[in-house]
Amino acid sequence: MGFVSTLKAAFKASTQSPDRSGSGQTSKGGYWCHDCSERILDLDVDGEGPPSCPSCGEEMEFERSPGTTGCAC
Repeated sequence: MGFVSTLKAAFKASTQSPDRSGSGQTSKGGYWCHDCSERILDLDVDGEGPPSCPSCGEEMEFERSPGTTGCAC
């Protein structure tokens, strides 16, 4: 049972913190280009307004994280 308990503890610990970057900031969502399936985390965007897609150059759309309200639609 020690192995199973260790695995359970590891999985539980890996999902507890919403701060995956280690920067102390919590993401509120990401920017998506639905045509190219590109995603950029909101914490990785510099400046105001939505970024341009690195693949096609079109403006990306912001979608909030499902963890903040329970819905990403």
